[in-house]
Amino acid sequence: MVIGHRKARIVIVKRLVNQRLDILAAISGVMIALQARANGELSYRLDNGVQAALISFGSGLLIIAIVTIFSSAIREGARNLRGAVKRREIPRLTLFAGALGGSFVAIQTHVVPLIGVALYSVASIAGQTAASLGVDRLGITGGGKKIITWRRVGAALFTVVAVFISVFDRIDSSSISIYALFLAGVAGAVVGVQRALNGQINEHSHQSFTTSLLNFAMGTTFLSLLLLSLVIFGSTELVALPAGPWWIYTGGVIGVIYIAFTSKIVQHLGVLTFTLFSVGGNLVGSLLIDLYSPTEGVQVSAYLVTGIVMTYLGVIVGGVNNSQSRRSLKQ
Repeated sequence: MVIGHRKARIVIVKRLVNQRLDILAAISGVMIALQARANGELSYRLDNGVQAALISFGSGLLIIAIVTIFSSAIREGARNLRGAVKRREIPRLTLFAGALGGSFVAIQTHVVPLIGVALYSVASIAGQTAASLGVDRLGITGGGKKIITWRRVGAALFTVVAVFISVFDRIDSSSISIYALFLAGVAGAVVGVQRALNGQINEHSHQSFTTSLLNFAMGTTFLSLLLLSLVIFGSTELVALPAGPWWIYTGGVIGVIYIAFTSKIVQHLGVLTFTLFSVGGNLVGSLLIDLYSPTEGVQVSAYLVTGIVMTYLGVIVGGVNNSQSRRSLKQ
């Protein structure tokens, strides 16, 4: 009887822990929306998306570099990764995944001021869902190529239709930029490929924060070179940093905190559960941001709300490839 009571208590504790992790997963999704809003506002005030992206990525790199100084685990992960490269267990090109992250933030900072956080999130998630088909078919995540089911193809098409529904009332209006909408979808596809490459890096580093350090370093380097080339060729110029508000500089901090959240939560909840709660938090958070702190000219309509609901349903229907290995859960 005593053993039975103990088992019952353990089950109850596990359920309570999972419920709290579910909430944290949803909060991590909200953080993605907050990061998009902060980076977008910084870009709007600077009128320079690449410079805004560099500030966001560079501040994140500074934070995680300081953490690395006091973390032997991150340094051990770097040694593991260096050894894997020397043994040719991982292609050198994979290490440049952070450049894709830099591209994602550069697009994010440019697009959010034009279409708002909610519509950006819908289009970005649609891009991620569509890109996941190609990523799995090519076997980029490791573990070989994966079969693409009609269910996942249908889910990807469903999310694309959701984007169309979201802007249905503004198709003939000058208030919507189809170009910005397309770029948001590209940003989602880019981050989908980046996550797959990070999965490979994580397999060899055995330390998610080492993978993050590499990403921030590569992304910051890419954005620095891009901004330098734009300045040299005269297509843009550096702008003095605005005095505030303070929250426009939180993009990099949010990125590092998000990594700290996800690196642990995913291991306990699994990819599918985490993704569903995270995407839900992202979409709801994006909608609330556009309701209470919208970018200039952005309005929330019934069509946008319908598109958000459809996007989440598409993610649920498509789910995440359940045949992913345990190792990929740490990406």
